[in-house]
Amino acid sequence: MQKKQSKKQGEQGKQGEKLTSLLPWLIAFASGILMGATVAPVGAWFLAWIALAPLWVLIVTSSKRKNQSPPALLWGIAYHGIALSWITGIHPMTWLGVSWLPSLAITLFCWGFISALGGIFVTIWAAVMVRLGGQKSWLRILIGTAVWCGLESLWSAGPLWWSSLAYTQSPHNLVILHLGQLSGPNIVTAAIVAVNGLIAEGCMNHRDAESAERISSVFSAPLRFVNKYFATATGLLITLHLIGFILYTRPIAQLPEAALKVGIVQGNIPNRLLRSSEGFRRAEENYTNGYISLANQGVDAVLTAEGALPVFQRNLMATALVAAVKEKGVVAWIGAFGERGRSYTISLFTFNHQGEIVSRYDKAKLVPLGEYIPFEEILGAIVQRLSPLDAHQVAGSANQVFDTPFGRAIASICYESAFPEQFRYQAAAGGQFILSSSNDAHYTQWMPLQHHAQDIMRAIETDRWSARATNTGYSAFVDPHGRTLWISGYNTYETHTETIYRRQTQTLYVRWGDWLTPLLLIFSGGFWLFEKVKREK
Repeated sequence: MQKKQSKKQGEQGKQGEKLTSLLPWLIAFASGILMGATVAPVGAWFLAWIALAPLWVLIVTSSKRKNQSPPALLWGIAYHGIALSWITGIHPMTWLGVSWLPSLAITLFCWGFISALGGIFVTIWAAVMVRLGGQKSWLRILIGTAVWCGLESLWSAGPLWWSSLAYTQSPHNLVILHLGQLSGPNIVTAAIVAVNGLIAEGCMNHRDAESAERISSVFSAPLRFVNKYFATATGLLITLHLIGFILYTRPIAQLPEAALKVGIVQGNIPNRLLRSSEGFRRAEENYTNGYISLANQGVDAVLTAEGALPVFQRNLMATALVAAVKEKGVVAWIGAFGERGRSYTISLFTFNHQGEIVSRYDKAKLVPLGEYIPFEEILGAIVQRLSPLDAHQVAGSANQVFDTPFGRAIASICYESAFPEQFRYQAAAGGQFILSSSNDAHYTQWMPLQHHAQDIMRAIETDRWSARATNTGYSAFVDPHGRTLWISGYNTYETHTETIYRRQTQTLYVRWGDWLTPLLLIFSGGFWLFEKVKREK
């Protein structure tokens, strides 16, 4: 009987050990899910200020137990996988001639790849943090914040970028997003990481203080020690929001001579029709009728969506829309396809009052899978590209300017909204207002919501008014404080007019770029070296 009981207890003990070993992974996965819930469709932005703290605790404690590895990969996969789950909307791609099963395989591969890439990002950060396990808490927070910002800067320099920690606050926390006027989105990311680090260090020191209390029965010192971290986290959070509030409440000059009445046409042409003559007929009809309606309302210019008319530049002049521009004499920005030798670009054309092309902006950041095929030698035989054309697509220059009859504009086509440097460069070069043209019809409904959130951040960082036209939604107008003046419905045909204002201000971020990240890296590296030399002596 005793042997049976002992055996049963042993089995229960083994099961308990398995559960204990799985607990860190479950905690990491759950906290990654919480971070993923900060963006659309959930939009629980406030969770970003605590969702990284559990992983921080796990990483630091694992560094003290060399036989354990921090489950950072799982946290990263959970966060980026949930935030980017809208990519599954590209399935099924039967309208492109891809059968159902290959379409599913391609979709899952792309979703899994970008999620794994996010996991690798967090794993690299965790590896640095593990090496810092023996460092002082304040230095761990400083280096952890600097390394995270540095890694985000590196990642955003490549083609696959979307889910910065900063965008977890958009569009809801406009106050904190105004810090972006100082040093871009990385200052918001730094704030989130630092607050999470302080909370995590406070939790760990609270646990250590409780242990010390049981031994020494000294109550006051542990209490002061614990409060230091939580109080600093609270103070930092409040201070940063106060700075953001000061920037948010500054009045916006609306000079009559700088006013520009812009109309938007949301054509609502399903992507499955884009390759057909019926799709082009509907696109031409919807955008032409929308243009005429807006011109009759007295707008100064009309903005259309990315690829509004899916034709080459050489055929664009023969369309009914351009004929309407010549008749009405109202400036139009028309999305179509430019030509470069035997290749083509996704472009936005400016048509002046005479219906002549006076400027052109070519999309510089192409969507992986959507506009070029990653690992094309493997996937290219299965699916060509999510484009209605068979020619080879190329990217535009990274250093373009877009002059219009109303002055220089900041142009952005679709995916470029995720790249703040594109906007900063154009604002520094004299861009006075933002024109964002997009087609998000490939994806699920919450992708255009996240896309709108990205455009809000770019409007705040550059201190510019923004007009955004999409194919199926969400089109919008945004002021320099990130406030949405109007937003369209989804999968609807709509036209709308709004008055925006040209601005020539330059934020600190526009003038200097992201100065905070290199400063954090220099200071954290310097302090780490100082502490290392100090310990060796």
